[in-house]
Amino acid sequence: MAQRHRVSSRPSNPLNSGEGVNIGPSPDKGQEVHVRISNPRRSPFVWLTLFGVITYCSWAVYNHQFESLPMPLTAEQVGKRGFSEIEAIKHVKALTDLGPHPVGSDALELAIQYVLAAAENIKKTAHWEVDVEVDLFHAKSGSNRLVSGMFQGKTLLYSDLNHVILRILPKYADEARDSSILVSSHIDTVFSTEGAGDCSSCVAVMLELARGVSQWAHGFKNAVIFLFNTGEEEGLNGAHSFITQHPWSKSVRVAIDLEAMGIGGKSGIFQAGPDPWAIENYALVAKYPSGNVIAQDLFAAGAIKSATDFQVYKEVANLSGLDFAYTDNGAVYHTKNDKIELLKAGSLQHLGENMLAFLLQIGPSQDFPQGHKVKEEQKSKPSSAIYFDILGMYMVLYNQRFGNILYNSVIMQSLMIWATSLFMGGSSAAVSLGLSCVSIVLMLIFSIGFSSLSAFILPFISPSPVPYVASPWLAVGLFGGPALLGALTGQHLGFLILKSYLLKTYSDRKHLSPSTRSHLAKLEAERWLYKGGLVQWLILLAIGNYFGLGSSYLALVWLVPPAFAYGLLEATLTPTRFPRPLKLATLLLGLSVPVLISAGTFIRLAGTILGMVVRFDRNPGSIPEWLGNVIISTFIALVLSLTLVYLLSYVHLSGAKRFFVIATLLVFSLSVAAVFSGLAPPFSNDTARAVNVVHVVDATSNNSGQGPTSYISFFSSTPGKLTKEIDYMEEGFVCGRDKVIDFVTFSVQYGCLTHDETEAGWSESDIPLLYVAEDNDYGSKRITRVSVDTKSSIRWVLAINTEEVEDFKLEGDSKELISFDEKSSVDGWHVIQFAGGKNSPKKFELTLIQAKQSTDKAQRAEEERNSRPLLKLRTDLDRITPKIEKVLTKLPSWCSLFGKSTSPYTLSFLRDLTVDF
Repeated sequence: MAQRHRVSSRPSNPLNSGEGVNIGPSPDKGQEVHVRISNPRRSPFVWLTLFGVITYCSWAVYNHQFESLPMPLTAEQVGKRGFSEIEAIKHVKALTDLGPHPVGSDALELAIQYVLAAAENIKKTAHWEVDVEVDLFHAKSGSNRLVSGMFQGKTLLYSDLNHVILRILPKYADEARDSSILVSSHIDTVFSTEGAGDCSSCVAVMLELARGVSQWAHGFKNAVIFLFNTGEEEGLNGAHSFITQHPWSKSVRVAIDLEAMGIGGKSGIFQAGPDPWAIENYALVAKYPSGNVIAQDLFAAGAIKSATDFQVYKEVANLSGLDFAYTDNGAVYHTKNDKIELLKAGSLQHLGENMLAFLLQIGPSQDFPQGHKVKEEQKSKPSSAIYFDILGMYMVLYNQRFGNILYNSVIMQSLMIWATSLFMGGSSAAVSLGLSCVSIVLMLIFSIGFSSLSAFILPFISPSPVPYVASPWLAVGLFGGPALLGALTGQHLGFLILKSYLLKTYSDRKHLSPSTRSHLAKLEAERWLYKGGLVQWLILLAIGNYFGLGSSYLALVWLVPPAFAYGLLEATLTPTRFPRPLKLATLLLGLSVPVLISAGTFIRLAGTILGMVVRFDRNPGSIPEWLGNVIISTFIALVLSLTLVYLLSYVHLSGAKRFFVIATLLVFSLSVAAVFSGLAPPFSNDTARAVNVVHVVDATSNNSGQGPTSYISFFSSTPGKLTKEIDYMEEGFVCGRDKVIDFVTFSVQYGCLTHDETEAGWSESDIPLLYVAEDNDYGSKRITRVSVDTKSSIRWVLAINTEEVEDFKLEGDSKELISFDEKSSVDGWHVIQFAGGKNSPKKFELTLIQAKQSTDKAQRAEEERNSRPLLKLRTDLDRITPKIEKVLTKLPSWCSLFGKSTSPYTLSFLRDLTVDF
């Protein structure tokens, strides 16, 4: 009679002991082995505690990395050679007290005089071995045509601009005049704001930096040029005029630009290079390093629709350098709330100390890179450096070449390990791997689906389609809650599929009881879900490395530490070993580095996207109201799905799923309740909705025979109807899509109009003129000369129909401003933007070369030609008419005028020239 062996596993329950059960080879025929494993369960309290700890740690990382600012220092504390925020903030106050100071305004002239006086004072107090030269530079007319970014397809014209330029250099080092470091920012603001953040804060930092550098520069080998330019807000004109017209520009070896896309906080690097020399030196000495290559990737991809002077220095002057920006509270950008009261204490101290240390590092340097000028083929390429800071305390920096080697090494090793594992595991391991990848896909689908559904229905059930603008934390409940619920749902489905398959693989092991086989399938499914997360990040690393993305480092840090933790504590290549429950130490060890490096960055990116929704609709009414929400919700869902893949794999053996579902639904419900109850209004006095109120005088061909028409146009770049605002003002506005207003640089497809009381405040003498001075037929070509008279306007935009016009030339003040050459276009138009000082020219001669079309082509294009004029012109005046004043007086406190180079002033005139003039 065969012997019967009974094996009990009770004392070594894998969930309690953490040990596996080695059953050895299969028993011989006639032998019966009983293996019992109790139902594997993990305490729900343990999992929920883990979730809470990781959430808290992520928030703590964010606060330390982005919210922890140095203490502002006084002049007495820093002495002559240090940086004092208390002194710098005095400059901010003086400039903001002037109110908005756009190009061409009296307030800008006062701001220039203030900066000039401060520069002269620095000259008086400089070290006796240091020369300080101050130049009030008057820029002549010029034109700038950038090849990329938001100004592609445009020519930017300027005239009569004034800049303050301060050069600091050692008296006894003649070579310093031939080698300079440029530090640049702009004095001018848009018409709608006093510009505490953008960019009076930058100007103040530069003035205080210049004072400090003037006490150190006797030991320098290079000059430091501080450029306080004007015209940046109208198309980067100040930087262009300096680079192309000022003699000092020829000595510049590296360019540093200071900007703001919000107000205060930490000023971080968001563009660097193309040569890594500048950021390498910054990383060596910065006291509070801040910067991330992710922002650079987003900028290069066009995801951030903005431009800075750094583009001019890179494209036009072929320089390398650094681009800094304040990004806190991006919703106030170019609105009335860009004010000194919202500027966080410590913001200027943070940037000032970093910049002072950096300038003291490179000022005495003679090792500027041999190729300090960017090569032609590098102009459009991002930096070759990969950089990111850790907790704002240390900056990690390595070049792209090393990154490729590192990434390829990790990819190859990972593939070798997976190949070995699958070879030993056989077909069941390959299928399990595939099913774990299916669980990843299901996570993404359900997470994005649930959060996008919430985003889609929000405009239909909420008083505002963007109710979270003034209270960004609402996005956690409105989008984060559904995204978490979707991720859990998707992975749970993947877990069930995996468990079902693994249960079948154990079915041939007759010596195991059915309950034991079920328990083992659960344990192994949990482990495969964890390993599926590794595969996810491996794929992302391979894709990012293939396309040369600097932000591929994120995939590296989310792959290597969790894989190392798994290999150290969990992995075994022995096929006869029972699966064990994942150790909590594996999760904690694996996630510590990724959370430390990336949690703060992810939260900051989400906040930045939320802030940008205020100005999301560039052509008001052209996009669905839910689109901005879907973009935000998709980003949140992607981040949560990608980063919580490891943590969620632990939930299936616990009883926490029910608590988790209830909690997410509760958070979502409370967020919706806060929106409906008015507890969290969508906008506030400090976080306003961006609107434009424009008195329009329309003298286009659409009104031929009727004369010019006049009306007030009220529209918003923030998604949502204007019903509440119109009811509040009671000024006779009618809203809808009945009339599309073409402002040349953009169009308003949904807005509100009123024709009441709009006759005063302008006259027909203000209407610009477009008239044909000469029209000649030269066989295959038709040459037309058009006289352009902008009357009293020194800010205008002109669009030229490139489907009709092959080339053109523009002259003003007897000077050729734009010559005949190849010009790019966007949507069939080449746009000219002009902005200048009070003495700018107002009369221009435009020469058009039109190619004659064949009869067939002309007939086919006849309808299109009749609907598209040859020229479109908009002129702007910073003038408040009586009706505009009345509307602005009643404008709700939660609204603010929004300014940009493409948006009109409060009084605009529209004119066009038809094809068949």
